[in-house]
Amino acid sequence: MTDLTGNTFFEGPAGPIEAILKEPAVQVTRAAIVCHPHPLFGGTMHNKVVYRIARAFADAGFAVVRFNLRGTGRSLGEHDNGRGEQEDLRTAIKFIEVKYSGAELWLAGFSFGSQVMLRAAACDDRVRAFVAVGVPVSKYDFSDIPRCNKPKLFVQGSLDEYGSPEDAAKLFASLDDPKELKIVEGADHFFEGHLPELTAVVSAFIASIR
Repeated sequence: MTDLTGNTFFEGPAGPIEAILKEPAVQVTRAAIVCHPHPLFGGTMHNKVVYRIARAFADAGFAVVRFNLRGTGRSLGEHDNGRGEQEDLRTAIKFIEVKYSGAELWLAGFSFGSQVMLRAAACDDRVRAFVAVGVPVSKYDFSDIPRCNKPKLFVQGSLDEYGSPEDAAKLFASLDDPKELKIVEGADHFFEGHLPELTAVVSAFIASIR
């Protein structure tokens, strides 16, 4: 069971960052941060894919933070093409570290949010595991992302317009174990009509990591 703590703010490098925090009703031992898709194309922490990912973590007993990147919603600052946004995520990690000292930390991101996560902090020593959904691997170059041997899950729709299964498989092959790649058949970039399948895949991965 979880209780919605609601909207909160933490101080970011470009000003206050708006967030939604959901806490379990018991002591927090694991926490997750979920990053949203591209804000210039309507992406916010309220995106339904982001919500579904966050819900999977909440149902597994995590404290979960969704936050608006700079210049989105009530977060101050201006869009910075993924550079400043990486600093926003690092600040969110510090927020979690202070609020839940000693808690196991996971990261997740959807679309643009997955790119921010992969470049900024997925291989941070403080992170136990991460989930990357709808990685826009057909649109951006991911050849320089850090490599690390922590558990990682990649989820793509078979009809993803910004990250084809073929391109996702090439990126996946270059990464270190342990790793999982799940292709949701018939799903587009936003998993229209396939959100329950996405949630089930993420939940199964969370349950598999001990």
